[in-house]
Amino acid sequence: MTWNIVCDSSADLPSAGGNDDAIRYTSVPLRLLVGEQEFLDDESLTISRLLECMKEEKGASSTACPSPAAFAQAFSTTDCSICFTISSNLSGTCSSAMMGRDLALEEHPEKKICVIDSKSTAGCLVLLARRARALIEQAEVPNFEEICAQLRIYQAALRTTFTLENFDNLIKNGRMRPLVGNLLHSLGIHVIAEATPQGTIHVADKARGETKTFQAIIKQMAASKDCTGAEVIISHCQNLPGAVKLKELILKDLPVKSVELLSCRGLTSFYAMEKGLILCY
Repeated sequence: MTWNIVCDSSADLPSAGGNDDAIRYTSVPLRLLVGEQEFLDDESLTISRLLECMKEEKGASSTACPSPAAFAQAFSTTDCSICFTISSNLSGTCSSAMMGRDLALEEHPEKKICVIDSKSTAGCLVLLARRARALIEQAEVPNFEEICAQLRIYQAALRTTFTLENFDNLIKNGRMRPLVGNLLHSLGIHVIAEATPQGTIHVADKARGETKTFQAIIKQMAASKDCTGAEVIISHCQNLPGAVKLKELILKDLPVKSVELLSCRGLTSFYAMEKGLILCY
């Protein structure tokens, strides 16, 4: 039996990697629309160029989810497919994946396909994909329905926190008033937000300066769940020094198992903007 772990490109993982004869990984890319330019969120995308184009563009930028056909093609390559998508409250990608599932099953009714709404993005999809692979590899005879049930339980236990210090994209898209955004930036104030259980975004706090921001993030992590043994992923948008500092503080103050640093891909860079940090645990 062959397996395909499918994620949209909001997962901060390479488009392909770790594939073998039994288990493969597939990334289905979103499109990023900046003025008249269109960027495909795959391995060919240069993040610095994307951010520069977004900075230069005066109007609003947007994203476009993958087509159902793109997901159907991914689902048709193996016997079993488990797909994780960005929150359905942030994108139509989950809906597109569900339609892709229906398309694939029309032609291949024998296949098993599960689509799970991560209610998040970035590192949460990475953690889900890795847990899926571990469950498949650990089982002597993997049971598709049982593995999907365990993954849904795991998804519900994950948490996401992020911080922004660049508000240009929010301002251009009409989600923040220019006066407020410029004031926050000039005062060095960072917005700290979290994903709700429903997959929406809730602004939890604001802090001035990097140190206070990181202290607030750690406090929020401790309050959100028992972090004992948690695996933490920090996705950073061109902010490795900040990610390293936050990693050191988390390891010092919380009983987590590990903290891994990943670079934001296109979709997460689009939302986090330069210096943004997304924590999933």
